[in-house]
Amino acid sequence: MPAHPHGSHEPPGYLCPFCELLAGGPLSAGNLCAPTDLVHRDRQVAVIMACDGFGNYGGHAMVIPAAHLESLYDLDDGVAAAIMVATRRTALAMKLAWDPEGTSTRQHNEPAGNQHVWHYHQHVFPRYADDDLYRQLRHRVPVEVRAAKARELAAAWGRVG
Repeated sequence: MPAHPHGSHEPPGYLCPFCELLAGGPLSAGNLCAPTDLVHRDRQVAVIMACDGFGNYGGHAMVIPAAHLESLYDLDDGVAAAIMVATRRTALAMKLAWDPEGTSTRQHNEPAGNQHVWHYHQHVFPRYADDDLYRQLRHRVPVEVRAAKARELAAAWGRVG
């Protein structure tokens, strides 16, 4: 498959925050990721904590390809399947780690589709009846809160088959 069959939206000189994180640093000045955000990594995918929270609760995860692939359009079938398996395992791990009332996933492509980081990412949210997920603006989640949630989720992720 050609790289970016529908065009790339990465600006010239783009420093991908997810690739910097997966490479083990150093992280560029504008990178909001932290090494403690990493929940899981294998050959095809990684699971990381998101730096932004939505609604009344902080702490959701993102499933990303280990390779730099900008959008859904750039995924081959094998990576797409690995992302879905990791998404399911992440949702199950959230149920074990935090006992939410439900889970939701979402993914965005291109600027008009609300994509802001030019590396594919599938959001996985723990859901609660009062979370207002789709009625609130995002907010920054402190690194130490994300680190604790990453540890909890990583421990549960390892228990999910």
